[in-house]
Amino acid sequence: MRPSGRDLSEMRAVSIETGVTKHAEGSCLIRMGDTHVLCTASLEERVPPFIKGSGQGWVTAEYGMLPRSTSSRMRREATQGKQGGRTVEIQRLIGRALRAGVDRNALGERQITVDCDVIQADGGTRCASITGGWVALRLAVNKLLKAGDIVTDPLISPVAAVSCGVYAGQAVLDLDYPEDSEAGVDGNFILRGDGALIEVQMSAEGSVFSRTQMDSLMGLAEKGVNELVTAQLAAVQR
Repeated sequence: MRPSGRDLSEMRAVSIETGVTKHAEGSCLIRMGDTHVLCTASLEERVPPFIKGSGQGWVTAEYGMLPRSTSSRMRREATQGKQGGRTVEIQRLIGRALRAGVDRNALGERQITVDCDVIQADGGTRCASITGGWVALRLAVNKLLKAGDIVTDPLISPVAAVSCGVYAGQAVLDLDYPEDSEAGVDGNFILRGDGALIEVQMSAEGSVFSRTQMDSLMGLAEKGVNELVTAQLAAVQR
C-alpha cells in the first residue's frame, strides 16, 4: 500500500553519525530515509538581551535547505535578502522543541545555537532537524559538563519528532515525500523521551479526520519517537 513498501507502522531507516564537523561543540548527520540533515550546536557565553541578568540560558535554532536538497535547484534565501515564512516557522519550532527539554537555570547564562542544514529532502525535514538537533545539543552540553563549566546536567530528557498522517485512508508512520504530498491528513508530533508532549501540528489536507484516527496517529507517533530516542541515545554514547 505504501509507495516505499513499508508497513503502516514502520519507520524509514534511521542513522545518526556524530562528530561530523571539526569546529562545532556538537554535531551530527542524521539520515531518516532519503532525508539527510546536518546539525551543529555552537556554544556562546552570552544570552539575548531579554534574559540578560536572569541567570538563565537560552537555546535557539536556525534552519535552511541547501539549493540542491530538492529535485530542482532552489535559490539561496540569502540571495533574496530575507528568509521565507516556512523557514522562519520551522526554525522557531525547532528552538521551542529543544528548549522544552532543557533546564535553563542549570544551563546558566550562555546560549547554544543549533543549526540545521538540509542536505537532501524527502519529507519530514523539520522532524529530522529536531531529532538530530537534540543529539548535537547533547554533545555540546557534554563538553560543558566535562570542562566543569556547569555542574548539573541541564538536559531533562531527549527530544525527538516524527510525522504521521492518513495516506490512502490508512494511518501511517513517518511520511516520506510521495506520501506527504498526497496525504489527506498530515501531522508532526514532538515528544520528550519521558513521553511528555511538546507540540502537535495536525491539519486536514483534502479530507477531515476523526478522533479515532487522531488517537491512532498519536499511538504511531509514540512508537516512532521511542525508536528515535533509542537511536539518539546510542549515537551520543558512541
